Amino acid sequence: MQHLWIAATLIAAIAQTGRNAAQAGLTKTIGTAAATQVRFLFGLPFALLFLALVAGFGPDAVPPLTLRAVGFTALGAVAQIGGTAMMLRLMQSQSFAVTTAWLKTEPVLLAIAAFAVLGDPLTLPTLLAIALATAGVVVMTLKPGAASRLAQARPAFAGLMAAFLFGLSAIGFRGGITALEQGGFLIRATTILCLSLALQTTILGLWMGLFDRRGLIASFRHWRGSVTAGFLGAFASQFWFIGFSLTSAANVRTLALIDLVFAQMVSAWVFHQPTSRRQMAGMALIVAGVAVLLRAEI
Repeated sequence: MQHLWIAATLIAAIAQTGRNAAQAGLTKTIGTAAATQVRFLFGLPFALLFLALVAGFGPDAVPPLTLRAVGFTALGAVAQIGGTAMMLRLMQSQSFAVTTAWLKTEPVLLAIAAFAVLGDPLTLPTLLAIALATAGVVVMTLKPGAASRLAQARPAFAGLMAAFLFGLSAIGFRGGITALEQGGFLIRATTILCLSLALQTTILGLWMGLFDRRGLIASFRHWRGSVTAGFLGAFASQFWFIGFSLTSAANVRTLALIDLVFAQMVSAWVFHQPTSRRQMAGMALIVAGVAVLLRAEI
């Protein structure tokens, strides 16, 4: 049980890579806003199914919500909407793997913020792991040459902003889970997952109903892709939330950097985007950071 968060995080990372790929494909067909909302609207029924299974076959009933849990979850929900929209827009101009790499600068800010807000531990091995993995991200994404750096400044800023929003969402979701006063880790994680998806579905549903009805209708017209993205999103989030219920958000997000390897595979095999030596070196540093984290935690 002590190291269950490791398995949960790895499963979530694999599922998230598939969800990102599915959403990236939908973006080209139905637009950024519509592709953003499918992970929430089409993911909510699967999350409710997960909750019914956990409550029906597990030892714990659904815990009552507290004001603190709702507040933290709302923060996470709104931040995740913004991060997802910015990520999908970025994928239209950058490769799948490089976009994912920019997003993975998240653990640096997350570790400090989670320590300040939630009191999550911040140990020397954790800091070393984050430093190594972040160095790998920098090596992967920044090409040599002033002109090249200038050309990348704008999309890099967008990637960093998306990473900030995803880090904020992780703090919100872990805060929501820990704020529940009853139940084991699994029922608390699944309860907050359903709450967050319900909030996100409501927010985006209202916005799209007012400003982008065509995109909303298109998401139902392309229901196969939408259901796929929704299921993978709910499945990945279920395991992210399990991870958040068992250890610090920084630990989960640092280990999650391993999905850059999965993203590079998708980038090469699905989108036919080549892998350079620099990207390989960056991935090696990321793997080294993950190894340091696991050695400290196991």
